[in-house]
Amino acid sequence: MNFTFAHNNINVLDLQKSLTFYEQALGLKECRRIEPESGEFIIVYLSDGSSNHLLELTWLRDWNKPYNLGDNEFHLAFKTNDYDAAYKKHKEMNCICYENPSMGIYFINDPDGYWLEIIPAKH
Repeated sequence: MNFTFAHNNINVLDLQKSLTFYEQALGLKECRRIEPESGEFIIVYLSDGSSNHLLELTWLRDWNKPYNLGDNEFHLAFKTNDYDAAYKKHKEMNCICYENPSMGIYFINDPDGYWLEIIPAKH
């Protein structure tokens, strides 16, 4: 019996703002969407275009307050083939929330406060 990663889900308050952020900051693009007729939620799957792993963004119509992220100790990690350019871009976007130069990594946060780790491809 084998298992492979399929996706990670995060809930978002402003779907369009999140879609824009993930495309600008990480190059993730929408590859699939689920919108029931009731309009009670929208699920959008984002792809990096090269791996099979997806990021699922879920928007709930009746949710109107920030999500409780606890101590925000969980995160997703993204490898980049151009760490310096990524760092410059994220610095310009003003979304870097934590840096650890001794480990050669940094974190950005999305519009809902989720932390996303950025690591060089050779890490």
